[in-house]
Amino acid sequence: MAAVAQALETPSSVTSIKSLAESSALNSVPSAYAFNRNPNEEADPNDPEFAIPIIDMSLLTSGTPEQRSQIIHDLVKICQEWGFFIAINHGVPESLMKAMIDACHGFFSLPDEEKKEFKSGNDVLEMFKYGTSYNLALDKVLLWRDFFKVRTHPEFYSLYKPATFSEVSMEFGKRTREVALEIIKAISESLGLEPNYIYEKMNMDRGLQLLAGNFYPPCPQPEQAIGIPHHTDHGLVTLLIQNEMTGLQVEHNGKWLTVNGPANGLFVNLADQMQILTNGKYKSVMHRATVNNKATRISIAIPHGPSVDTTIAPAPELCEKDGKPPKYLAMNYKEYIQLQQSGKNYMKTGSAFDQILA
Repeated sequence: MAAVAQALETPSSVTSIKSLAESSALNSVPSAYAFNRNPNEEADPNDPEFAIPIIDMSLLTSGTPEQRSQIIHDLVKICQEWGFFIAINHGVPESLMKAMIDACHGFFSLPDEEKKEFKSGNDVLEMFKYGTSYNLALDKVLLWRDFFKVRTHPEFYSLYKPATFSEVSMEFGKRTREVALEIIKAISESLGLEPNYIYEKMNMDRGLQLLAGNFYPPCPQPEQAIGIPHHTDHGLVTLLIQNEMTGLQVEHNGKWLTVNGPANGLFVNLADQMQILTNGKYKSVMHRATVNNKATRISIAIPHGPSVDTTIAPAPELCEKDGKPPKYLAMNYKEYIQLQQSGKNYMKTGSAFDQILA
């Protein structure tokens, strides 16, 4: 009862949506969390137009030259028209994916006082951070989620609770990075560039990799709250897994499509630096997280980006090849992240593209 009353009177003082959601007195969404979604904007998952593309990673890594060539050819249309796909046969063991989900569940199940040990500011580049919503001081609508973010490359950091988290996250980060780099190599080839073009231009040997865990407890009025509002990611590509509960939605052809793929699949979406590098040829996809009233959803996103000191601009080779001038101004990756994450942009547009249009 006290947690609900506190949320109603001073929502900015709430330190965990998990504690709020578990209150027996909660039977409606507090006004500070009110966010109305239009169900008419959501796609019919049975409509063939919204069948999410699937990429068989084994054909990239161990298939015949003809099979690899076909996958790279398919990536052109996928990256131009969709901006996302589901990767299968990617080499990350399903047991490791489950262990990572379990480790995240273990962290979010810790007492609030223990989780607060990881609380920090709003700098996405910090070693690790924990919180709820996004920016309690600035958000006009609070988010129905708790989260943590850990920087895992080029330096590896980890939450030190629960005890198994460090070992599992190190292996998971290593294996998902291998998948991301293979995808980036194939995307380079799909653009008619050398396989290592993006890797070298983006200084991926020092590239930023994050591990972000999201916890969405059941919501009494899920249609009146949001886990994460529409946004694009700031890096090159993001990989994502979730437990058995769906909630990730991506925008495609003016509709919001709920992602529901194979249990061992990795959802892959392109991000802002890929759109900038390709001069808008490949799209950074808008996506969001919805909530439900049935069970807790846990998702784990693994963004991969350039090194933080890299300056990104449209590739001259692509501009010349396509006969188009650069659409975006050059910007340092760290500065781009700070711009996107600022209160001015995050809840307004979900990206920083408007500020770097040439």
